[in-house]
Amino acid sequence: MATKRDYYEVLGVKKSANLDEIKKTYRELALRFHPDRVPHEQKKEAEEKFKDISEAYAVLSDANKRALYDQYGHAGIDQRYAQEDIFKGADFSSVFQDLGDYGIGGGLFEEIVSDLGFDIFGSGGRKGASARRRGRDLQIAVDITLEEAATGTEKTINVPRYENCSTCGGSGAKPGTKKITCSQCRGAGRTVVSNGFFQMAQTCPRCRGEGSVIQSPCPDCRGEGRTKVSRKIKVKVPPGVDTGSNLRVRGEGEAGSAGKGDLYVIIEVIPHRVFQRHGNDIAVEVDISLSKAILGSEVDVPTLGGHAKMRIPAGTQSGRVFRMKDMGLPDLHGSRNGDELVRVNVKIPENLSSQQRKIIEEFARLSGEELSVNSSFTDKIKKAFK
Repeated sequence: MATKRDYYEVLGVKKSANLDEIKKTYRELALRFHPDRVPHEQKKEAEEKFKDISEAYAVLSDANKRALYDQYGHAGIDQRYAQEDIFKGADFSSVFQDLGDYGIGGGLFEEIVSDLGFDIFGSGGRKGASARRRGRDLQIAVDITLEEAATGTEKTINVPRYENCSTCGGSGAKPGTKKITCSQCRGAGRTVVSNGFFQMAQTCPRCRGEGSVIQSPCPDCRGEGRTKVSRKIKVKVPPGVDTGSNLRVRGEGEAGSAGKGDLYVIIEVIPHRVFQRHGNDIAVEVDISLSKAILGSEVDVPTLGGHAKMRIPAGTQSGRVFRMKDMGLPDLHGSRNGDELVRVNVKIPENLSSQQRKIIEEFARLSGEELSVNSSFTDKIKKAFK
């Protein structure tokens, strides 16, 4: 018989750990080793790990069992509880009361255990617990423009999903027939198996926990109770969403025996050809002429809603950034709009007329600058090497 590992080592806690630390660690491990959360090739290993950490928690979370274990080790527990369910009295439910951060309801542990096919708490469970599950949640990505993100929009998306079979109403049985009681579990949905010093109730392999079996399957769904369909769903996208925003549409996921799952719409905002987004702010570059930069003027600036006039003060330098208040995107949570940041690029004229050149030369002279305007590029190179 294999030597059992130390319970503290199994959970990865110190012997001085208090109950809250033990609960917290166990919850993290139970979530990590849920078979639905690991790759298929790791499921068997995860199941064994889950059983080990559950056994360790059942002992270390109980003051009497923990005291016996600390004094006598496994021998004290095995001897005292050889004929008793080791999980009796273990407070598993409180470990999973606050799971909002995981996006999972408080009944997660029951789901975890039923997924494994075991009821290891001596609670008896309920008939068909493993089979009565909420339908699977779905995820669909939707592309929107930056303008749609600013104003909000409504999108019609095509959702392929499983729904209850319309022919049999989700029962899986041929119309006019009924399910019969499972002969293997006699309607209990579970069979009892022994595993070492404690017993476990395992989901009945014949009826898969239903307690009943189908003799005449529905011809349309072949006894599955569900069929694959495609539905058009309208989704309202609120103003201010960004790439990665997650919109939950309740009850638009797949059908299950305990209700429908939800639809999660993942937003992808398409990159804009003019604007760059920085949170709720948008940035844009605007070219202005040299004369406007020197003298000041009013320039036309693109905005998410069209165009707006912006005042450029005299002496504006190239690269200066101006802020147009509240011209950005709205905040998703209702506070004020972001701003539009306008970066000004001063364009230097490449081809001057003779009159323009004279004016610039006169400007340079008045500014005290010396220009070699008549020197060719070759003359400059010769002078540099003399």
